[in-house]
Amino acid sequence: MEFQFGVTVYRLRPKPVWDKYSNSFIPGDWDDPDELELPGAFIAQSSTAIVTSEARTQALEEKSLYLTDTDADVQVGDRIRQGKTGPATFMVDGVPAADINPFTGWQPAREIPLRAATG
Repeated sequence: MEFQFGVTVYRLRPKPVWDKYSNSFIPGDWDDPDELELPGAFIAQSSTAIVTSEARTQALEEKSLYLTDTDADVQVGDRIRQGKTGPATFMVDGVPAADINPFTGWQPAREIPLRAATG
């Protein structure tokens, strides 16, 4: 599915690195993450809250990622970016489950909660 006025959405994930202490792969840093284009995806606004204290003001933004590809590789801890060099990235803030109607087998687009904090 293509959206005539859509912006490409990318999934970012740190590349695994070998940890000699645990003898296993662990997530690396975010300097050079793996990027995966998510076709048929779009991000929609959910809510924004401003939290203020004596020391600072912070904006907490919640959005939803909608995926028409219900098998897309998106996991908790991934980051999502809108556009190739988009300024904002959002953290996947919920388990990306793909529900299926038990009566018909129909599977709607997946909605994955995202969050970002600035300030």
